[in-house]
Amino acid sequence: MSKSVIKESLAEKTRMYIDAHPSIKDCVAKGLINDSSLARMIMKDIGVDNEEAVMIACRRYASKLSVTTDHELSILRILKDSRLEMRTKTCIVTAKNDWSVLHKMDNLFKDLWNENSIMQCVQSASAVTIIADTLLKERIIDTVGRFNLIKVRENLVEIAVKSPEKIVDTSGVIAYLITNLSDAGINIEETVSCHTDTIFIVGESDMINAYSVLTKCIQSAEETIRGE
Repeated sequence: MSKSVIKESLAEKTRMYIDAHPSIKDCVAKGLINDSSLARMIMKDIGVDNEEAVMIACRRYASKLSVTTDHELSILRILKDSRLEMRTKTCIVTAKNDWSVLHKMDNLFKDLWNENSIMQCVQSASAVTIIADTLLKERIIDTVGRFNLIKVRENLVEIAVKSPEKIVDTSGVIAYLITNLSDAGINIEETVSCHTDTIFIVGESDMINAYSVLTKCIQSAEETIRGE
């Protein structure tokens, strides 16, 4: 194998390593990390011994990542104008993805529409997930049929991040929020994106912490854009 191919392979491994570690990638993009220290850490973790090649790969990738700063600002501009809404006493009913379940749910949706009740329904290849007020739990279970049930989760809270229209054309906003929640050790039971609303479902025990994290995301965005 030629030296150029080996170098290219090592550069690719270096990029993959950085991509797999979001906190490192963020520091690399902002120029907040020592290239030599990073190269030594990467060498140790991926089992290579060419420090110079790894360091060169880190620097080259850093120059490419630095252009993402503008993209991050576009995410913060969205969050600056976002607001939070929270709804307690939420449940999640997961049922088999069967045509009979969908047919029955269609009738329930029509009834709830007339009653001005809110319910989200997400379909995957193997299941149908229904997010609703806990007061509707038994009604939903009776509708889909207990033999079609996979799982029922209660004692949940729905936190909706309501953003301006531009979120539709701005990538990375949801990922940014999920990363912040994950870093705080918060387990997201479900997440749903509906036009300009990003909805996170968390357990009641995580309610205060999750709301605080999302509030700080918005406040930080406001401060950053104000000081631009």
